[in-house]
Amino acid sequence: ADDHPVLRRGLRQVIEGDPKLKVVAEADDGEAALAHVRGLKPDIAVLDLDMPKLDGFGVAREIRKSRIPVHIVFLTIHSEEDLFNAAMDLGAKGYILKESALDEITHGLRAVANGQHYVTSSLTAYLLHRRSRTEALAQSQPALAGLTPTERSVLRAIADCKSNKAIAAELFIHYRTVENHRNNICRKLGLHGAHALLKFALEHKYEL
Repeated sequence: ADDHPVLRRGLRQVIEGDPKLKVVAEADDGEAALAHVRGLKPDIAVLDLDMPKLDGFGVAREIRKSRIPVHIVFLTIHSEEDLFNAAMDLGAKGYILKESALDEITHGLRAVANGQHYVTSSLTAYLLHRRSRTEALAQSQPALAGLTPTERSVLRAIADCKSNKAIAAELFIHYRTVENHRNNICRKLGLHGAHALLKFALEHKYEL
């Protein structure tokens, strides 16, 4: 999905030059991309960040909300670390810069199809930095390992400043259940005070 037809044409030619890869659909805006993902359920969705109607992050959020089992690879001109981290927070498996997309797209798709992450070579330091911070947090706060998957999801949503009702809607649970999860997280992590959980989540937003 990309709103530049010349780039899409070039990517399709390169991708379909690999006998193990197949393009099942194209889209020039985010809404069309999301419709294709919902209808076709491809193995991988390659999404431009900047698209009309719904941007790549918006498409990724809807994919997560719908729990569609598709790997996401972002395609972008943006090399800023905060955008990279935001993409990883949305569960992206790949992050490829457009300047090197024609050279890297098949390698990236093959890696993602094999369950690996793929990041444009010039940005691999971001991925390593992210991993080192995650490991450091795990060592300094070992109780994180005791959180359930749902509690981890709630903690990440808190880091995104979402309300209990928004978290409940995203996770398909009652908002009072979210309150219970928040209390359990605070107890397990030894957090005390009205804003301690929010402060912890914001401080470690990119390591959770």
